[in-house]
Order: sequence, then structure tokens, then C-alpha cells
Amino acid sequence: MDLVEPTDFEILSYLAAEGRNNAVNVAVALDRDRTYMNTRLGTLARYGCLRRVGPAENSGLYEITEKGRVALEHREARRDPEADFEAVVEEAVVGSAGERGGE
Repeated sequence: MDLVEPTDFEILSYLAAEGRNNAVNVAVALDRDRTYMNTRLGTLARYGCLRRVGPAENSGLYEITEKGRVALEHREARRDPEADFEAVVEEAVVGSAGERGGE
């Protein structure tokens, strides 16, 4: 999972704070090009950090997933050359799923 600094984390942060939204609104909010936002949103969705939400299957609405929230929370690991960012995120996602399952 190769996240782009700072753009991908700005997207994750925006969607975590504001809720589901589309590329146009995210681009305006972050003062970025809409085409670039479409690319990054699609990439984040393929990584599992975002999900497309309906009503239509190909809706342009995205929302942050648990994996996206975890990636955002562990952003510092992305900057650490000794850390395996993807492994840190996956381990935290599995851990949080286990905690929820035990409730």
C-alpha cells in the first residue's frame, strides 16, 4: 500500500471528519485538481482505505473504512523507514476486529 504524502492522508482525514463525499467536493475542500482526486480516491478504494457507497454501484461517493481510519491513526509509521507501514495497518485492523468481536 503506497500512500501518497500528504494527499492521501488529507483525503482520509477529510472523509473521517466530514463523512462520505465525492471527488468534486473533496477536490474543492483540499484545493486539488478533480481528476487527480478521482485517481487518488480510486487508488485508496483499491487499497481498502475507502469504499464506494451507493445508491448506484458506480456512485462517485466514497467513505472511509476501518482500514482507512487505522492508516490515518498510524501515519507516523509511514514515515519511519524501519517500519512496514502496510503490516502495521493490517495488524491494527485485525486487532480492532478482534476487539469488536469480543464485545
